[in-house]
Amino acid sequence: MILLEVFILGVVQGIAEFLPISSSAHLIIFRDLFGIGSLMGKNLALSFDIALHLGTLLAICVFFFSDFLLMIKNGFQKGMKDPKGKMLWYIVIATIPAAIVGVLFEDIIEDAIRSNFVIIALALAFMGVIIYWVDQKSKQKKSLSTMTLKDAILIGCSQIFALIPGFSRSGTTIACARGLEINREDAAKFSFYLSAPVVLGAVVLQLLKKSTLTAILSHLSIFLVGVATSFVIGLICIQFLLKYLKKHDFKIFMYYRLILAIIVLVWTLLF
Repeated sequence: MILLEVFILGVVQGIAEFLPISSSAHLIIFRDLFGIGSLMGKNLALSFDIALHLGTLLAICVFFFSDFLLMIKNGFQKGMKDPKGKMLWYIVIATIPAAIVGVLFEDIIEDAIRSNFVIIALALAFMGVIIYWVDQKSKQKKSLSTMTLKDAILIGCSQIFALIPGFSRSGTTIACARGLEINREDAAKFSFYLSAPVVLGAVVLQLLKKSTLTAILSHLSIFLVGVATSFVIGLICIQFLLKYLKKHDFKIFMYYRLILAIIVLVWTLLF
């Protein structure tokens, strides 16, 4: 039964991490509201969380392997003069604001909001409307090759809002990028690029904990299922979103977020 719940949550993480629908909100809703995985002990939950983060990190690295390789190579050899090299330093600089705020306030924000399903539902609905509205109002004038350092910093700062479950890291960064008139596909691509250091940071912080290795070895099968599931589903979702945005807007995600917000509010009030 536990392995089935791990598989379900792995699928949820793989989908919600990359689509603009908030992975943190979905995991909270499935665990705390619907009860899937709610019986996991502390060590089991730690092993599972590491597995989810590691799986999505591997999905990002594998899908964008050639991009990241060129960024690192050109970033150190040619610096800001090269388009790929410039992108590396844009990602580094854009990661700093959210990293600082995340280290200082993530636990405080999560403890204050994690069990407040009304706030989570409102965040889901609000961000769903915002991403669609901003997308409709903004032209598609810029690409990754023409975006500026100022654009990168603003998009990076928008990640701070994703600390609140329901806002979504990919949702806030894509909405900000679209507001800066970066085309839909490149807005999503830069959002994926930015997720790499964020997820890597989460994995490293967890691995630094003394109990981590014990938790993983004690629940190795659950760890492996979590990694494999979130990795495979993550790869599929990255490819899906980039292809989908070539011809479509964010209306479907707005509708989904609004429907989920209504379900959460009704569930909270009735049960």
